[in-house]
Amino acid sequence: MFAPESQEQRLVKRLQDGDKVAAREFYALYADILAGVCSRYIADEEDLKDVFQNALVHIFSHMADFRYRGEGSLQAWATKVVVNESLKFLREKKRHELLYVDAEVSDGVHCAATLSQPEDAPPISDIPPDAIRQMLSRLPTGYRTVLNLYVFEGKSHQEIARLLGIRKDSSASQLHRAKSLLAKLIRKYNEDNPPRR
Repeated sequence: MFAPESQEQRLVKRLQDGDKVAAREFYALYADILAGVCSRYIADEEDLKDVFQNALVHIFSHMADFRYRGEGSLQAWATKVVVNESLKFLREKKRHELLYVDAEVSDGVHCAATLSQPEDAPPISDIPPDAIRQMLSRLPTGYRTVLNLYVFEGKSHQEIARLLGIRKDSSASQLHRAKSLLAKLIRKYNEDNPPRR
């Protein structure tokens, strides 16, 4: 006996049949989530729009290749497309930032300071999500990219190195530096915005 089709499974079939109403439904359901994923990698607003648009084009033009694997698989696949489009953009347009991120000192802190062990993570429970996103966008591109791939996509340093064309130890180093810099930004935010009593 077959299980009834889920709403997501019906949406996939309609998308694969080229149903324009289904495309609008997909956009209404997933655009905010997917744009949020894209914004973790792409800080510039204009670049973000371009990359997100390219990802949507890829999603809709490759829908016939998608294989439904259960509830949530459409969102997971679309998220992977967005991540891949973001990485493609970074490789094509920002390769020098990924390769030479060691020379960047965007926050005015000496590079040697970022090599030290990160201090205990500061509390973030009282920080609004938009402020956290803003802090992430302030990280140098290479740091932000490695942090996102490691934390949100669950990639190993070996996988990150392969995706970005960098050495495995560079991935680990950039993650360490990203965490240190993010901790500094969080501490600064907490100092500037003490909790109200």
